[in-house]
Amino acid sequence: MGTRTRDRVNAIGLAQTDYKGLPSSLCQGCGHNSISSQIIAVAYELNIKPNEIIRLSGIGCSSKSPAYFLGRSHGFNSLHGRMPAVGTGALLANHSLHAIGVSGDGDTASIGMGQFKHLIRRNVRMVYIVENNGVYGLTKGQFSATADEGQELKYAGRNPFPPEDLCLEAIASGCGFVARVFSGDPKLVRELLKAALSHRGTAMLDIISPCVTFNNRDTSTKSYSWGKKHAEHLLDFHFLPKDFAPLADEIMVDDFGPGGEKLVRLHDGSYIQLRKLEEEYDPTDKLNAMERLEVARQNNEFITGLIYFNPDRPSMAEVSNLPDTPLVELPDDKLRPPPDSLAAIMDSLS
Repeated sequence: MGTRTRDRVNAIGLAQTDYKGLPSSLCQGCGHNSISSQIIAVAYELNIKPNEIIRLSGIGCSSKSPAYFLGRSHGFNSLHGRMPAVGTGALLANHSLHAIGVSGDGDTASIGMGQFKHLIRRNVRMVYIVENNGVYGLTKGQFSATADEGQELKYAGRNPFPPEDLCLEAIASGCGFVARVFSGDPKLVRELLKAALSHRGTAMLDIISPCVTFNNRDTSTKSYSWGKKHAEHLLDFHFLPKDFAPLADEIMVDDFGPGGEKLVRLHDGSYIQLRKLEEEYDPTDKLNAMERLEVARQNNEFITGLIYFNPDRPSMAEVSNLPDTPLVELPDDKLRPPPDSLAAIMDSLS
């Protein structure tokens, strides 16, 4: 590892380069690469142990991203739209892992929509990142289910269908951490990632990630220029990191008045500080969050930040009454019934 000085390594003795992966093969300027860079930075800052992370993905440009970060962590590149099922199985077998799932608007909003919603319904503890660019970049730029209605592309023609709002879908399905951010806002991406890693269940991040090859027109809401010009922060978002730690007890969030601040203590002892910018907006109000997304759609707004937060839902591992020791670490005599028990079961069926 060389002669690295103390100020170049984190509290567990790893340098930021230790959290990198393979060189990216994505197009130069792709927003996905920026997201990978922020994951690397966050893992380094939070002193994450690589062996405690599993990276998951499906198919698409976005799903190549896990190859480019946390190269020392576990990883599984699954089938198109099937990442949630693979992640659910992995986290049932070993609930001590922290999962980072990277998907795309095609992988999630089209073929994977059903699996996406059931992952959220079960509240699997996973940071679910949608790298959203509105096109199928891996198959030459067809419209995805999040493409703008009326959008025109050189090779795809004009899109006649309204877009799916994945944040709205996530909230409706019971997700307790829903955020939207622009990949060109690295500071906010980092702070949201830090908070998401401390959430007890599914934390969904819809990251608008411009495609510089097939969807780079300034009129597209998924383009870099549009995102930089129109991004509106719902809340000032500050995350005060301590250590990356296991889940703690349930937390409750008290209401706060217009113009006030809310300091939300997360399960690892860290905090999110929220400052209310709009008199009527409260990120803990589910119906209001859904209404705000619809208002944003009607007004052609690009709202960013933590849109909805509910820390009270137990995770899939908690409601499944899994033992403290992960299933993958239990010996055979704990996992398999003895022969006499199997014989009794068979006799009862005869």
